[in-house]
Order: sequence, then C-alpha cells, then structure tokens
Amino acid sequence: MDEPDQIHLRDYVIDAEIGAFQSERGRTQRLRFNLTVDLADPVVGVADDVDRILSYDVLTDAIATAISDERFNLLETLAEKIAAEILAHPRAGHIRVTIEKLDRIPGALGVTLNRRRGRVDADAGMLAPVVLFHGTETPRPDGAVILTPDAPPLPLPGGGNERRVALLALDQAAWALGGRLGLDVADNRTELDWAVKEARPIIWAPARMAADIAGLEADPIAIALWLAERMGAQRLDLALPAGMAMPDIASDIPLRRVGE
Repeated sequence: MDEPDQIHLRDYVIDAEIGAFQSERGRTQRLRFNLTVDLADPVVGVADDVDRILSYDVLTDAIATAISDERFNLLETLAEKIAAEILAHPRAGHIRVTIEKLDRIPGALGVTLNRRRGRVDADAGMLAPVVLFHGTETPRPDGAVILTPDAPPLPLPGGGNERRVALLALDQAAWALGGRLGLDVADNRTELDWAVKEARPIIWAPARMAADIAGLEADPIAIALWLAERMGAQRLDLALPAGMAMPDIASDIPLRRVGE
C-alpha cells in the first residue's frame, strides 16, 4: 500500500501560558509544535489550485484557536484540541502532533499524539448552544444550554486578588445553582463541549477558564458574553430582574431578554 501524501509544520515556536504547577501560572513559556498530517487523498491533479489542497494556515490557525480558547494545564489536552481542529477538515486523514516545553529543563519536555479522523471530536458541525445568564430565577432549561451564574448577594472578603476572589464567588454561585436545578457543573471546555454535543443543559463555573484571560473583568454578564463568543453560541439569553435595563453590549452574538 502506498504511503499517504503529507504536509507538515516543523519547529513552530510560540509563547503561551500553560501548565498545572503554580510556578507556571502568570507567565508564558516557549512551546515548540511539530505537526504532520496525512492527507485523505493524494495530491494529484490539483492544477496548482490552492483551494484544492490542505493549506498550511489550517495547521497554524488550529494552534492559535486552541490556545486562545482557554488556558490548559496539560500538553495532552492542548494536543487533543489541535488534532480535533485539523481533523475536522475533509482533506485531513491522520495527524501526528508533538508539543514540547522548552523552558522547564535544559532539554525539552513534551508529548506526541497520533489521531485519525473519526477518533476525535471537533467543534465543526457541533450544535451551537444557547448561553443563559441566570440573573434571576428561571425554570430548568432543556437542550444545549449553558447557564452562567450571577454574583451571589454576599459581601466578598477584602484584600488579596479581588478579581480572583470575585471569580471564585461566581464558582460558588454556580455550584449552588446546580444544586437548585439538579444540573451538572463544569469548569472546563471539554465538559462544556460534551454537554453541547449531547444536547443537555449544564452550568458553567467560570474561574478556571476566565482567571487568566487578560482584560476580562469579573463582571457576570461580561463573562457570560465572553463564553458565548468562545462557544460560538447562537445567542446569549439574559434572565434579568424585573425593572433592570438591558446592558449596552457591543457583540455579534444576538441578545435576548428572558424571565420577565
């Protein structure tokens, strides 16, 4: 059997924040990417037409998308995400992803994954969820709905990192909401994607994903909008208290007021 045609990306180095250790938080480190993609069909008769091949931009864009979606603790999780993004392309049949940390030791620490189309799930073709900001009591929803909590009506402890304290308070509110509605709570993109794929509602605890996003305030509605944009949501529903005005938000995500 003939070997498949391939394209590859070699020694692609970028700075990113990643890692499970406290010493890796709040700082970037160099990551080196090596990707090899087996093409689903041989490069024959493409007539020098760029639209008929798998562009190298697909590889670099997959890396950029995966890193911008969330902060990862593990290289393995990042590699899975990149593999899924690339294998969503119809001209990709198999991928080998190697990611290495270059700043932890004098050498390189890394992981290599081999994935074939059909073994991984990607965002492509996934049902677009509804993100619901739960600012007032609403019934338990059905379908692919991600609920985000409002801040609890409690004074926050002073001192320390006020933003992180506020995010942890939102996590607390998420778990309380999960108990009231009988819904699971997720703090990571993988579980959110799975719930959307299964078309079931889930509650998001935002601290883990939002803590390291520069410029994102610990405002519950701003965080709900950020998630809606990252998830490619079909709309953001706002369950606001009666008499509270709709916020003035500039976004491509449609907004809808509910629960009044």
